[in-house]
Amino acid sequence: MSDLLEKVKANLILEHSEDDELLERLILTALSYAESYQHLTEGYYSENEIPATTEQAIIMLASHFYESRDGSTAGFFSDNVNASSQVWNTVNLLLRLDRRWQV
Repeated sequence: MSDLLEKVKANLILEHSEDDELLERLILTALSYAESYQHLTEGYYSENEIPATTEQAIIMLASHFYESRDGSTAGFFSDNVNASSQVWNTVNLLLRLDRRWQV
């Protein structure tokens, strides 16, 4: 988790540790979303390596949750009304690349 925490903080350009507990919860939420979206069992990524594309999706999603924790879009693209949907579209596209399809 600490590796993901550092990557999310780098993505957010955060140098303080006041929000680390919040970020860890948001990372867990993003991990849970990824596992569910990819049809994996809960906790799969706590025991298995996270593919690079899925890791990027988790970083983006946790960052998005952090920047919009007040319900707004916020962040770098706050003036773009489509920013939130663009984030979700990108996250879902990345997660689809590693999705386990049922045959």
